[in-house]
Amino acid sequence: MKNWKRGLRDGIPIALGYVPVSFTFGLMAVDAGLTWWQAVLISLLNLTSAGQFAGLDILAAGGAYMEMALTQLVINLRYALMSVSLSQKVDEKFGTGHRLFYGFFVTDEIFGVAASRKGEIDTHYFRGLATLPLLGWMSGTLAGALLGGVLPPLVQSAMGIAIYGMFLAIIIPQARDDSRYLKVIVLAVLLSCAFRYVPVLDRVSSGFVIIICAVVASCVGAILYPVEDEDSPS
Repeated sequence: MKNWKRGLRDGIPIALGYVPVSFTFGLMAVDAGLTWWQAVLISLLNLTSAGQFAGLDILAAGGAYMEMALTQLVINLRYALMSVSLSQKVDEKFGTGHRLFYGFFVTDEIFGVAASRKGEIDTHYFRGLATLPLLGWMSGTLAGALLGGVLPPLVQSAMGIAIYGMFLAIIIPQARDDSRYLKVIVLAVLLSCAFRYVPVLDRVSSGFVIIICAVVASCVGAILYPVEDEDSPS
């Protein structure tokens, strides 16, 4: 119960950040012709902001199933890397069944919080960590689908900013306490800017950009700042 409550507590800021983003998705889903329950069902079965927004565009444009599948594969492929990374932090009781089930709840923010947690992760903590973000994502979608038309357009367009603040809240404490994190973060930012502004590189899809930046920055960080084995003699 202690680890579960700790997971719930750590998931509160993630849930609060998810509400405005999912609110925007619910609003856009209804505008695209979906019903409120279809929007909520998509959020329940996907739990991925970039994938859902991209999929909504394909649905509205009448795209093919293959286009939808490839788009989701590219955008969400980074979660496979995150899951592999987290698999190195879970305890021995985190069996195959648990990994298959809880892998569904891995998002950028949940990964960031879980990866920064000291020590091993058990099922109780991860269950608590994933609970409120899922509820926040679904409730935000429902509110956007039902009440989105009430808000002024300026407020609607600003709803998605909160998630970026949540990202900053995850990485800034780490960068402040350890310059090694700061250097790796700066490297990832520079790589992301290169893919945004450099000709030819700006043609790479956003899904692959995230994967490339994460892998390159992580590899450079692992090479320059290897983690010492706690069992090795000092």
